[in-house]
Amino acid sequence: MPYYFNADLPAPLRNHLPGHAQDIYRNAFNVAYSAHAGESRQEEIAHRIAWTAVKRSHVKQADTWMPRDPRPGKMED
Repeated sequence: MPYYFNADLPAPLRNHLPGHAQDIYRNAFNVAYSAHAGESRQEEIAHRIAWTAVKRSHVKQADTWMPRDPRPGKMED
């Protein structure tokens, strides 16, 4: 089931990810969901791919997801 709005995402995602990370998750999930149509693990695969996309752009510090610094190996202050 694709997510059309961030409000459609599961509550744990909405409660823990900042808005931009939710956008990334939702878009990556939708693309992966379509790409794996007909596979028995379609939704699981889409969720895994979406989390990978979030982790490429954000990092969890304590209990907060923060955007990664665009420079490789650097974190935002």
